[in-house]
Amino acid sequence: MNDRNLLTDNPALYETRFPDAERLAGRWTEECLRGHGSGARVLDIGCGTGRDAAHLHAAGRTVTGADLSDAMLRYAARHHPGPRYLRADLRRFDLGAGSFDAVVCLDSALLYCRTDAELAGCLASCHRALAPGGLLVAEMRNGAYFLGRAHRDGAPATHAFTHEGVTYRSVTRLRVDAARHLLHRSRTWTTDDGSPPVEQRSAWRLLLPDELHRTVTGAGFEVLALHDGPGPRTEPAWREGAFPRGTTTGDRLHLIARRRAPIPTAQQGQP
Repeated sequence: MNDRNLLTDNPALYETRFPDAERLAGRWTEECLRGHGSGARVLDIGCGTGRDAAHLHAAGRTVTGADLSDAMLRYAARHHPGPRYLRADLRRFDLGAGSFDAVVCLDSALLYCRTDAELAGCLASCHRALAPGGLLVAEMRNGAYFLGRAHRDGAPATHAFTHEGVTYRSVTRLRVDAARHLLHRSRTWTTDDGSPPVEQRSAWRLLLPDELHRTVTGAGFEVLALHDGPGPRTEPAWREGAFPRGTTTGDRLHLIARRRAPIPTAQQGQP
């Protein structure tokens, strides 16, 4: 069980642990798309349980949700119908050139691209998928915030919740690898039903704001906005009509970029 991802393998459990009853992420994304004049065709890459994709569909958009987890895709199709759901790896995908007016990548999904080659492959795939002038909207952890605290030993975070009569408890530890610009997370799950503990380990790349800006620009995009909030995962959280603070020091980053020129062959993330 130690190699399993408890929440990814159990999407209903994921939604209980990370509720979004107000659909903040979907509403924030829709406001970004509407504010920058996006067309109707949207790809939600790394769509997870499909909540945000379904919200965008309900707002009148033609949405495709893509994820690498078969469990998530099955759950999304059943519980959040409307979008088309399919399997794709965000690090490199081909869903047809110019097939979308916007690509959305939320909840730090972009940071699973841990190497320069993976990040280049993702951005090249997004560029190829977008029609000329299409938008890339991404939301993620801010590397500047975490790297600035790399010397601190934070206390483990604990959390408990109940799902279908079972109480789940987690102990989460974060560790910053400043040399490699990675944020490592170890999490131990225990339950009150006698199941053995589940150990999980994962890591995200930590991108500095200027590094993200430079990389996205080099991949053939014009950066329209890059700020630390407010957003769907900030505190306080975003509300309709809220304006960005104009800073990039908080724990989240929010990116809006427009596809401009073809990418030079040397920058297309070839291995």
